[in-house]
Amino acid sequence: MTELAKKRPEFRNINAITDLPTYRLPAAGWVSILHRVSGVIMFVLLPFILWLFDTSVSSEISFARFTAAFTAGIGFVPGWFVKLVTLAIIWAYLHHFTAGLRHLWMDVSHDAVSKQFGKTSAVVTLALSLGLTVVLGAKLFGLY
Repeated sequence: MTELAKKRPEFRNINAITDLPTYRLPAAGWVSILHRVSGVIMFVLLPFILWLFDTSVSSEISFARFTAAFTAGIGFVPGWFVKLVTLAIIWAYLHHFTAGLRHLWMDVSHDAVSKQFGKTSAVVTLALSLGLTVVLGAKLFGLY
């Protein structure tokens, strides 16, 4: 190799303490990470989701127990915490669903995918999932 040849750039590992606080993740990166997080939340809370479904459809008595879980709580767990966990499930489902639709659309229309579309669709995904979560959360907490 001659001295005139360009030296290739060196890429070193980032420092977690100095570089990560200033690193700005794009919206598509946030959607990707939150898509995985929402999938994990739904998987971990699947027993709670199944219990909610079972108690809500089994009988009138179990439905009364289901509705009481949101006001009086379950055992030592207060009702507001049950509502908070349910709100987390609602957000996880809505975000996972909208991000999944975004990914499916990008898979179907390879020609229409661009950097601008990725940014726009990521922002729409975040806004839609958070907006729907706020609406359903207001209903869950009795604001309307």
